[in-house]
Amino acid sequence: MKKIAILTMSVMLAFTSCDILNNDPDDSFTKSNYFTSVENVELFANYFYSAFSGYSGDFYFNILNDDQAKTGVEQWTFMQQPATASAWNSPYSNIRRCNLLVEAIPGIESMTSVQKKHWMGVARLMRAWYHYKVVRGFGDCYWVNHVLDPKADADILYGPRIDRDIVMDSVLADLNFAVENMTLNSTSRTQLNQNVANAMKAEICLYEGTFCRYRVEADGQKAPNEDRAKQYLRECCNACEAIMGSTNAYSLTPKYTNVYTSLNLEGNPEMILYKHYNYPTLGHSVIDYTCGSTIVNGMTKDAFNAYLSDEGDLMAYGDDHGTLVNGKPNVGAQIAKRDPRLAVHVDAALQFPGNGVARYADDPTTEAGKNASESTSSTGYGVLKFDTKALDRVRRQSIGQGDTDAPIFWLAVIYLNYAEAKAELGEFDGTVQSLTLDKLRARAGNIWGFTVVSDPRKNMNVSDLIYEIRRERRIELMYDINDRYYALQRWHCLYLLDTQKYPDQKKGAWIGTSADADKLFDVDAAIAAGASHPDIDAEGYIDCSSGNNRIYNNKYYLFPIPSDQQTLNPEIGQNYGW
Repeated sequence: MKKIAILTMSVMLAFTSCDILNNDPDDSFTKSNYFTSVENVELFANYFYSAFSGYSGDFYFNILNDDQAKTGVEQWTFMQQPATASAWNSPYSNIRRCNLLVEAIPGIESMTSVQKKHWMGVARLMRAWYHYKVVRGFGDCYWVNHVLDPKADADILYGPRIDRDIVMDSVLADLNFAVENMTLNSTSRTQLNQNVANAMKAEICLYEGTFCRYRVEADGQKAPNEDRAKQYLRECCNACEAIMGSTNAYSLTPKYTNVYTSLNLEGNPEMILYKHYNYPTLGHSVIDYTCGSTIVNGMTKDAFNAYLSDEGDLMAYGDDHGTLVNGKPNVGAQIAKRDPRLAVHVDAALQFPGNGVARYADDPTTEAGKNASESTSSTGYGVLKFDTKALDRVRRQSIGQGDTDAPIFWLAVIYLNYAEAKAELGEFDGTVQSLTLDKLRARAGNIWGFTVVSDPRKNMNVSDLIYEIRRERRIELMYDINDRYYALQRWHCLYLLDTQKYPDQKKGAWIGTSADADKLFDVDAAIAAGASHPDIDAEGYIDCSSGNNRIYNNKYYLFPIPSDQQTLNPEIGQNYGW
């Protein structure tokens, strides 16, 4: 990833031209004069790492879910048809790059057969990844497996979209080719290799298997397809087993926090692929945005109450009430009673407008401590997961100066994928549990392992076992890789994001009302003093909605086709409900 150079962008610009020339110019890069060596192929392929935004977008910042809430409620990605959409355009631009490689590699005489197979596998792997992203967003789309010619490919450029199931079958074929042919960089954790291909395959096949099992015709989708679901769930298991069976290649890192707060993930045995940051060359802002002066998009009451007790049982309703510690609202005692990962995910000290917390101030009596920015959260729960004292105070509260490494594919996710796929296949047993979920809970500090509870709050039409596996996924991957939204989509549970029907996702911590003798926050005093303060509902919980709601509509399972694409191609059609 460090090898990406200005030259790469020059190559991209040269190759994205739609002009068809009879002769290659002598003073610019073209397919015939650039693709002449394995080094140039590798340099060209480095661009594909931009598909993984890491801490610059894939973690924390995606808040269309029931785990986080911003002041005013995050609305659906599209509320009306857009004129254009990068979610459609960007993948197809990158698919063209993949196809340039696919067509160029066979003719590069200096490459060995092993090198050709590997880099062909890389090209087809990424082609599968970008098509998957289009299908996930838009459903029916176009399968493009060669560089398009405006004249010869009019049926693709100006024809109707292809059934999304057919496209995904081609995606699977590309994934299997990649798995079978990628043999280089096998021990690398920062380069595309066979293990990364299997990790991608596991994610994509779990998505497809569960989506096809739970989709509903009434929502404008195809009918559920059990045979198809089982096929893809089986492929997911195969991919996970290939990674889990890699001799001494991967194991869980001893501490859960090591995944998220390491300055260098090199040597971390859990990483399959990670993104390396090295300030000032490359930095991120996830630490600053989760503990700086900007209001944090905090954890919801719904998510807080999803954490089981420290003995694996359900917590009683309303148990997120806190206490005063040194005159400040604090939920440390409640956190101590719950799954230990909660202590990693949120601060013990509640923080909200009118009651900020200077997390950077190790000693508030010092000048640095007095000048430290105070963090506030939309819900009262501060986002602690990505912060680390390995960076100094200035860099922790500065935009673009974080350089903790970001996981992209890692073993914990493989364990979650495998456990869920096995459960969906009816094959989850003690052996699968001990290989996966027991390890995750033990690593987090839970001595009781994975347990299945009967939750009266269960809001999904699935067995208790599958519900608990979904809970485990939610807790382990809190704030991570936008997983919660796409999990709800593939489980056909986006209805849970309706804040009117499920109001706990627009609520935060309990801080009391004017009628509470034991309130943590004196609302009347704050108002009298003219201080800013959060809205508080009748029960004493922070309400960060500002009177807004996010209303579910079944059309939101797919994005609308942008109007510019309909203008270019009237045959493209439109998705259900739009």
